[in-house]
Amino acid sequence: HTFFEMLGNWSFGDYFKEEACAMAWQLLTQVYGIPKDRLYISHFGGEPTLGLSVDEETREIWLGLGVQPDHILPFGLRENFWEMGETGPCGPCTEIHYDHRGGRNAAALVNRDSPEVVEIWNLVFMQYNREVDGSLRPLPALSVDTGMGLERLVTVLQGKRSNYDTDLFTPLLGAIHQSSRCPPYKGLTGGADVGKVDMAYRVLADHIRTLSVCIADGVYPGMSGAELVLRRILRRAVRFSTEVLQAPPGTLASLVPTVAHILGDAYPELISGTNRIMDIINDNEAQFLSSLQQGRRVIDRTLLKMDDGKVFPGAVAWALHRNLGFPLDLIGLMLEERGVSMDTETLNKLALENAKLQSQAAHFEGESNVAVDLHSLAELHSKEVPPTDDSAKYTYSLGQDGRYEFPSCQATVLALYCGQALVQEVLEGQKCGVILDRTSFYAEQGGQTHDRGYFTREGLQDVLFPVEAVQLAGGYVVHEVTATETLRTGDEIRLFVDEAQRLACMVKHTATHILNFALRWTLGDAVEQRGSHVTSDRLRFDFSVKGALSVQQLQEIERTIQDIVQKDEHVHVQELPLTLARGIQGLRTMDEVYPDPVRVVSVGVPVSDLVNSTGLLPTSVELCCGTHLLRTGEIKDFVIVAEKQLVKGISRIVAVTGEEAREAREAGLALAQDVESLSVRLASVIPSLSTAHRLSKEVGQLTDAVDSTAIPQWQRRELQAKLKALQRTTNTAVRKLETKEATRKVQTLLEKHVSETLVVDTVDADSISVVMKTVNQYSERSPGAFVMLLSHQPCGKVLCACQVPKVKRQTARACSL
Repeated sequence: HTFFEMLGNWSFGDYFKEEACAMAWQLLTQVYGIPKDRLYISHFGGEPTLGLSVDEETREIWLGLGVQPDHILPFGLRENFWEMGETGPCGPCTEIHYDHRGGRNAAALVNRDSPEVVEIWNLVFMQYNREVDGSLRPLPALSVDTGMGLERLVTVLQGKRSNYDTDLFTPLLGAIHQSSRCPPYKGLTGGADVGKVDMAYRVLADHIRTLSVCIADGVYPGMSGAELVLRRILRRAVRFSTEVLQAPPGTLASLVPTVAHILGDAYPELISGTNRIMDIINDNEAQFLSSLQQGRRVIDRTLLKMDDGKVFPGAVAWALHRNLGFPLDLIGLMLEERGVSMDTETLNKLALENAKLQSQAAHFEGESNVAVDLHSLAELHSKEVPPTDDSAKYTYSLGQDGRYEFPSCQATVLALYCGQALVQEVLEGQKCGVILDRTSFYAEQGGQTHDRGYFTREGLQDVLFPVEAVQLAGGYVVHEVTATETLRTGDEIRLFVDEAQRLACMVKHTATHILNFALRWTLGDAVEQRGSHVTSDRLRFDFSVKGALSVQQLQEIERTIQDIVQKDEHVHVQELPLTLARGIQGLRTMDEVYPDPVRVVSVGVPVSDLVNSTGLLPTSVELCCGTHLLRTGEIKDFVIVAEKQLVKGISRIVAVTGEEAREAREAGLALAQDVESLSVRLASVIPSLSTAHRLSKEVGQLTDAVDSTAIPQWQRRELQAKLKALQRTTNTAVRKLETKEATRKVQTLLEKHVSETLVVDTVDADSISVVMKTVNQYSERSPGAFVMLLSHQPCGKVLCACQVPKVKRQTARACSL
C-alpha cells in the first residue's frame, strides 16, 4: 500500500515492555478473540558486534503471558531492531504475526515474506540513540511506540486472505469495475493475472485512497519532496486506468466519493473537500495525458534523427522524465517495441546528479549550526536548568515620537553548548549555543524568522557577541553565537535585538494576517492557508485556490489591505484558553498543535468582543505566537509582487511593504510608461526593416524587465498582455518588410541571371530569414533554377540558403534510391 492506517499506542516514561506486551495480548486475544495458536511472536536476538545482547526480558514477558515457547522466535537487527533513520532514537522491537491458515506450526514462515503468515503489530522499545558516528547511546528516558496496520487487522477479523477482499476496498473495486471495460475483480496475482488486470484494480484502489487523503490534507501533486511522490502515484494510477483497464479519462477522480464514503467518518475533510479533490485529480490527469502525447512525439522525432542508431540518448530520456513526468519504464517499453536500447549509463549519471543536488538542497535547508542533541537536553533537565523565559520578546511599545522602543534585557548564562556537549566556557572564535534564564530574542517559529542582534557581557560592555540565529529546543531558546571573548556559565549579559530587523518582521507578520483575511474576504471561505514565511524584507503566503488570481482579484485584495493600513487599526493580543479561543467566529487556524493557553491576535476588534460575539465580524483573527505591530499604520504600503500556482490548487503570494512597496509601485509606473511609449511608436508606420528589428528587440527587452522587476503583480499581468500584443505587431511588421525586401532582391537577381538554371550569388541581408525568403521567391519566379545565395555578415559569418527545383528533387531522390 502507498497509504495505510496505523493503530498504535505510545508511552513516554509511563510504562515499558511488560505493560505494552500485556495490553497488546489482551486486546488481540480477549477483545478481538483471535485464536492464540495462530499468533507468533518475534523478539530481538542480539547483535554481538554492537554489544547488544538477546532481549531475554521480552521473551520472558511473553512466556509469562502464556505464549508457547515454540511460538516465540529470535531475529536480528534487520527484523527486530527499529530505527527511524541514520541517527536518532531506536531500540529492539517485538512483533506479533498471524497465521491465516492455522492448524499447524507456522514458525518457519515468520518473517519469510509468506502471504499466509503476516505481521500485524510491532511494539518498539526506544532504549538507545543512534549517534552520528554510528554508535548507540542509552536514552535518558525509555519510551514505547507501537503500530498495528488497520488493513491487516481488518483482514484477520473478517476472515479474509487479502486486504483487498475486506470492506475497506471492495466498494472501490466495484466502482472501478463500473467504469472499466474489463471483467470484475477476481483477486488474481502473478502469472494467473493475465494482462495485469487485477493488479490494475489494486493499484487504482490503493492509489486513490492516497491521493484523496493527501490532497484533503493539503499535499498536492508537484515537483519536489512529498508533492513529487504524490505526482508519480497519480500518474501511475492514470496509466493503469487508461492502458490496462481501458477506462475513460476522469475515472480516477470519480472514485473520490467512494473513498469519502469509506473513510469520511475518520477524515471529515474528505467529505467537505470531495469536489476540490476531484478537480485537482482531473486537472493533473489531463495534464499527464497531454504530456504523454507530447513525450511520444519527442521519442518519435528522436528516433527519426538517429538514422540507423540503436541506442536512444539518455539525456533525452531524462529530460522527458524530469520535465514532462514521462515514466522511464514506459520509455523503455516503447524503445523495446522498436528494437532500440537505452543509453542507461548517461541516464543513471543524470539521475544520480539530480539526487545529489536535491540531497544537498535538503541538507542546506534543514541545517542548523548549533542544534542541541537529545542527550544534552536530557542533561539540562537532569540538572534542573529551567526553560528559557522568553516573554520579554513581547515587551515593546510605541514612544511619544511614534517610534517603536525595544528595551534591552538583562540575563544570566545558564548553559553553553559546543561540540555536541554542554561546556562550562567557550573561548574566542568558538561557535556555540548560549542558553539563558530569560531573553528578548524571538526564536524562529510560526513562520517568522528569528531575531538578530547582539549581547554584551557584564564588565566587558565594549565587546559585542553577535547573535547569528535563535532556535527553540525542548523549551530552551538557543542563541547561536561565535564567541568574540571568553564566555562562561553564570556570566551576566545584556541583550539587544536588531530593532530595524525586528520591526520589519513585525510589519510583515501583521501584514500576513491582514492578507489572509483579505484573501478570504475577496475569494470566499474556501480559501485555506497552506503555509507562510515572514522575513525582514518580504512575506510569502501559500493558500488553496482553484486557479491563478485575476487582475481584478489582485487589485481588490490590495485595496482591502490598504484600507486597513490607512485606518491605522489597533492590533489586539490576548491569551485565552484554547477551547475558548477555538469558539471565536471566523478564527483562522492551521492544522497544527497549539499551546494552551494560546495567544489570539485580532485587528481592529478587541479579542474580548470577538469571544462574546455570536456572529462573524469582518476582521482578521488568528492564533499566533509571533511578534506583531501595535497599530496597522506602520505597514505604510502593501504590494503583491508575485502570485503563481505552485501546483494545481495551491498558489503562492510574495508581497512587500513600506519603502519596498513604494519602490515597486514606482518601478511599475516607469515600465508602464515605457510600454505606452513603445506602443505609440509601433502605431505609426515602420519605415524600414532595421527599425522593425530594433522595435522587436525593444519589446523583448521590456518583456524581460516586466517579468523580472518587482512591480505590482496585477500590473505585471496587464503589461505582459500588452507586450504580447506588441510582439505580434512587430513580428507581423518584420515579416511584411522582409517579404518586401526579398521581392526587391529577387527582381535584381532575375535581371542579372536571365534564363540561367544555376544561380550562385551574394545578397546583402541582415538575417537568414531574408535570405530564405529571397531564395523561395526566386524559385517561384524561376521554377527550373538551382539557387544558392550567400550573405556575408560583419561578424565574419556567412549565411547560406539554397533550393533545387521540385522535379529535380524527385529525380535526385529516385536516383539515390
